[in-house]
Amino acid sequence: MPNTRFPKQTLSAWQPTRDTITLYAQVVGKIRRALTPHQKHWWHVSLRVAASGFTTTPIPAGDQTFELLLDFTHHRLLITTSRGQRRDFPLTGQSVKSFMNQTLVLLAELGIQPDIDQEPFASEEAGAYDKTAVATYWQALSQIDAALKEFRHGFRGESSPVQLWPHHFDLAVVWFSGRLIPDQDPDDPEWSDEQMNFGFSTGDGSIPEPYFYVTAYPTHDGWTDTELPGGAYWHTEGFTGAILPYAAVVDSDDGRALLLDYLNTLHQAGQALTQGA
Repeated sequence: MPNTRFPKQTLSAWQPTRDTITLYAQVVGKIRRALTPHQKHWWHVSLRVAASGFTTTPIPAGDQTFELLLDFTHHRLLITTSRGQRRDFPLTGQSVKSFMNQTLVLLAELGIQPDIDQEPFASEEAGAYDKTAVATYWQALSQIDAALKEFRHGFRGESSPVQLWPHHFDLAVVWFSGRLIPDQDPDDPEWSDEQMNFGFSTGDGSIPEPYFYVTAYPTHDGWTDTELPGGAYWHTEGFTGAILPYAAVVDSDDGRALLLDYLNTLHQAGQALTQGA
């Protein structure tokens, strides 16, 4: 039977569409960054998962707030405000420049004018938007988000939200051990906070298929000696981390249980190493 919770997907089958919506997400992220107060670890740049797509969450803009939603169920960019106003337009694979301009025009109609660097989004080349592929991705991503949130529930101490990083288009959550890394500036949390990163990527130049990853900063001795659940392996080229192919979750009799076992196994191993350091 087809896996309805984690449907089969390969990067090659939808990469042009993936690349297009990645650019759309980057535009939305830039707008959020321009108007949201700075948060450590760049959490003011990332997006969050809503029921139907990626949201900026409410953004302050003078005496109102507004929210941008990349709606992957109705395939639209939706803008709503605290005053009850609404604007939207369809996602069709329009060029990233066209997408950016449409978004900024609608925001201007609402009295919102974010100052963003437009140069990275100057391309007028048409993108791709396969609604079926987007729907498949969204079905998988919404379940992955739910699993990461269940996993995060077991954390004690500080952790990040489960969030979408537009630059790499990966969904991730970070756990912090509470320890500072020696010889790093303690006032710079980006480099001084010991942490582990748990996430999902649609695939990239390093691993050209969808995968789950776990990385640790810093990498302690013995980290790559951790025995991994079935289907997972250690990746050491370009970055060091534990990899679980998305295909292994799809093919499993209980993909959610396999994913949570993978995440918990690595988290427990990482905790033991940080406590013993």
